[in-house]
Amino acid sequence: MKEDTVKITGFHAHVYFDIASREAAARVREGLGASFDVQLGRWHEKPIGPHPKSMYQVAFSPEQFGNVVPWLMLNREELDILVHPSTGDDVADHIDHSLWLGNKLDLNVEFLQQIRRS
Repeated sequence: MKEDTVKITGFHAHVYFDIASREAAARVREGLGASFDVQLGRWHEKPIGPHPKSMYQVAFSPEQFGNVVPWLMLNREELDILVHPSTGDDVADHIDHSLWLGNKLDLNVEFLQQIRRS
């Protein structure tokens, strides 16, 4: 066993969208909010941080992983979604410890590495 999962304090799902898929993203967001006790982040209408396209973030507890992620698998409406743990190491969390639903997008790793160095 390489890492102890006790280091995971939560999870983030980043739901990516564009103009054509924004309504689908809104339906997914509404479903998440209605079905789970999650924190819905702001809509980002353009790339921000390491994220290469518009997205919003959904934060949830480790205990919710087994319900939220399967729901996203079945209800993602063909959107690309990054799911990653929060362990305190943003680079590893986004790159090494992540999973993708849909297409794997190229994240701005340099942005994450700059955070690590500061």
